[in-house]
Amino acid sequence: MPNQKSELKKTIMKKAVPKLTKEFYQAVTDAEFLVLFVLTLATLLSGTIVYHFIEGWSFLDSFYFTTVTLTTVGYGDISPATDLGKIFTVIYLFTGIGIFLGFVNLVAGKVSKKWFN
Repeated sequence: MPNQKSELKKTIMKKAVPKLTKEFYQAVTDAEFLVLFVLTLATLLSGTIVYHFIEGWSFLDSFYFTTVTLTTVGYGDISPATDLGKIFTVIYLFTGIGIFLGFVNLVAGKVSKKWFN
């Protein structure tokens, strides 16, 4: 059994890692992907920073809230308590969800194109 695991690991390292590296490089050199990726990161980062200062949450709680909000999961375990935080959340939702879903749509389209063509 250990020999089979070792062989599987070698096969993965031989085939999957170079393919993933190539795919990642192609994605990063695609202008549309790069723009949406940077916008998604900037949206997450800006939301994290704003909630940290407006609501007084830790950076981890702020990042958690921005991620849960943008993915539309919305657990409801934490929510903005200040009026400014609530106003920012409304604006953040309208802009952030569009950016995030645009990025997810682009990635899903590229993956499905690779798998089904």
